[in-house]
Amino acid sequence: MKAFRYVAQGAPLESAELPDPVAGPGWVVVDVEAAGLCHSDVHMIDGLIEPICRPPFTFGHEVAGTVSALGEGVEGYATGDRVAVAIIAHPQVQASYAPGIGIDGGYAERLVAHASTLVPLPDNVSTVHAAVATDSVVTAYHAVRTEARAKPGEVIAVIGLGGLGLNGVRTGVIAGATVYGVDINPDTFEAAHAAGAREMPTDTAALADLRPDAIIDFAGVGSTTSDAIDAVRRHGRVVLVGLGTRTTTFSNGSLIHKSVRLRGSYGASKDEYRQVLSFIADGRIEPVVEEIPFADLNQGLDRLRHGKVRGRLITRPRG
Repeated sequence: MKAFRYVAQGAPLESAELPDPVAGPGWVVVDVEAAGLCHSDVHMIDGLIEPICRPPFTFGHEVAGTVSALGEGVEGYATGDRVAVAIIAHPQVQASYAPGIGIDGGYAERLVAHASTLVPLPDNVSTVHAAVATDSVVTAYHAVRTEARAKPGEVIAVIGLGGLGLNGVRTGVIAGATVYGVDINPDTFEAAHAAGAREMPTDTAALADLRPDAIIDFAGVGSTTSDAIDAVRRHGRVVLVGLGTRTTTFSNGSLIHKSVRLRGSYGASKDEYRQVLSFIADGRIEPVVEEIPFADLNQGLDRLRHGKVRGRLITRPRG
């Protein structure tokens, strides 16, 4: 089967022909119909994040497709079932079962997935939307609903209006909050407005007069988190999701004197993913996606690296 493999830090992913995977007890083979491209893969290639598995390794953690083989003891699924592979991070992180993180992932025509990570897809949810929802949508959902605790009547702000940020805006709107978006690139504003953002300044400092109840930082470039702490209201919440830099410096005075609650947010639970799928099925969330050929995977990752993507890139390894 065709795959793209991580072979060394700083090097493009390498095209390879691999044997078809075999499902052991408790596992299934999934024919990958759609795989999302994530900035965290770029961070691992560039050395900002240390991969769990040593190269050669197949990235691609946003995966949906069709069950093509069942291992011994697997019940409740059959060949031909449409499924997504959930990345389960709550209540405990299950990295060893996560495609593209703990096991070979979806930048390949097929992969093996543990049966416990499978989620059946509603008939009216495409594999494309289901794939990007496994991270781009549900990670934003968890950050906004669970960590930031956005609720009706509140004012929240989302920093970084890329794939996760747009879904963060939409999640905040669904929660009943008034949502503002922040991005240095005004080209992102049209999509943010369509997702429900009221206004979109280019500078987080512009939020200070609004005194947001919560600010969710999907950029994480250091200054964005510091500015969020300065701008949020007293007793406000700042949630950091983005990994744009290794370290952040902020004002101890702002954090302490305003009693700001600063939290990190990683991934989501399987139940949260099911909730997101129901929102997509109902039309309340519609992920913004752009499809690229599988052969152009490295070019797509390079576009992510240079901030030239609106929404989420997806590819179809099986063509």
